[in-house]
Amino acid sequence: MAASLEEIMSFLYGAGDLVEGWASDAADLVRAAQQRFPGKPFCLVKRWILIDVIGNEGELFPAEAPPMLIFAHEVIQDSRRRFDPGHWVRTTYAVSHPDRCMFETRSTVYLLLGDGYRKRATLDVVFSLHP
Repeated sequence: MAASLEEIMSFLYGAGDLVEGWASDAADLVRAAQQRFPGKPFCLVKRWILIDVIGNEGELFPAEAPPMLIFAHEVIQDSRRRFDPGHWVRTTYAVSHPDRCMFETRSTVYLLLGDGYRKRATLDVVFSLHP
């Protein structure tokens, strides 16, 4: 079932919990990620939302560890040049979220600049997020 425009608008513009991201120099965050995840590609983003995925009807996720992903309105730098600066990105599920500024997927570490929000959304809403 597709998400309604109202559900998508509510997700994008509705309330969420403020989450602190990296507030210092972006180059320092890149260096920290390269030390923590040597050789792993990174993607520096801002204006981001950490999404706790909740099941659509009939879908079950473990309550103690629901899938998480990031939707970022703006890519600053992608080390593999998959995403142009200024474009948006929606990640795959997290394999780790070691601290407030780094979000690791199977293939990439997303570096979270500035503050963002934590929100809940169904898969219908998540997969509707694209230009």
